[in-house]
Order: sequence, then C-alpha cells, then structure tokens
Amino acid sequence: MSLVTPDFGLLFWMTLIFAIVFFILAKWGFPAITGMVDKRADRIEESIEKARKAEKMLAEMTVEHNKMLDETRAEQARILKEAAQARDTMVGQAKQQAQEEAAKLLDHARTQIAAEKESALMDIRSQVAAMSVDVAEKILREKLSDSKTQLDLINRMLDEVTKTDNPS
Repeated sequence: MSLVTPDFGLLFWMTLIFAIVFFILAKWGFPAITGMVDKRADRIEESIEKARKAEKMLAEMTVEHNKMLDETRAEQARILKEAAQARDTMVGQAKQQAQEEAAKLLDHARTQIAAEKESALMDIRSQVAAMSVDVAEKILREKLSDSKTQLDLINRMLDEVTKTDNPS
C-alpha cells in the first residue's frame, strides 16, 4: 500500500461514512443551519425595514417639527403685531386723553383769566370813577366858591341838556 493510492476497502468505508454523515447532516444539520441562517436573514431584513421605517418617521417628524416651528414663528409674529397694535392704540388713547385734559385746563385757565381780567377792569373802572368824582368835586369846589359862578354853570348845563333833548 502506498501513501498516494488508497486501497479499495479504505475507499469504500470512507465513502460509506461520508454518505452516512452527509445523510445525517442533510436530514438534521443543514435544515437547522439553513433555518438559523434564514432566521438571521429575516431578523436582519426586519431590522433594515425597521431602520427604514424609523428613518421615514424621523423624516416625517422633522417635517412636522419644521411645520410646527413655522407655525410657532407665525404665531409669535402675530402676537408681536397685536401687542404693537395694542401699544400704539394705548399710546394714541393716552395722547388723545392728555390733549383733552390739556384743552380742558387751557379753557379753564382762559375762563379764569377772563374773569379775573373782567374783575380787574371793573375794579379799575370803579377806582377811576371814584377818583374822577373826587377830582371833579375838588375842582368844582374851587371854581364854584362864589355864587355867581355857580349860577353860570347851572345855566350852561341846562342849556346843554335842552340842546341834546331837542335836536331841532
């Protein structure tokens, strides 16, 4: 027997053992291995599908997030605009109210000034009239100290009164 060429008996037993081992493996081993490989392939496929779904959901969530951000920004802009309008309205009302109050105060001051002016004029007139009477009295006393001058003055005044009463 040579090392390179095996005997016929050895070849027969090796073939028979190989066939038995192959049969056992084909009957129970390969299906178990293929089942595990198939299960692993299915799990990998499921994981890939889940990853795709998660990626799709993430994309949808990103779109929804961006949409919500846009809505929030629009709402913020609207609120700021309303606040600015309310502020402008309040400032306008405050200005108008201040102008009305200023006008009332000015009218009141004008009325008070006019009343005080009228009162001052009346007081001045009464003082001037009193002074005029005093001056006239002093002048008349001086001029009418004698009776002839008194009669001349009375006659002249009567003539003037009669002339103004009868304009003919």
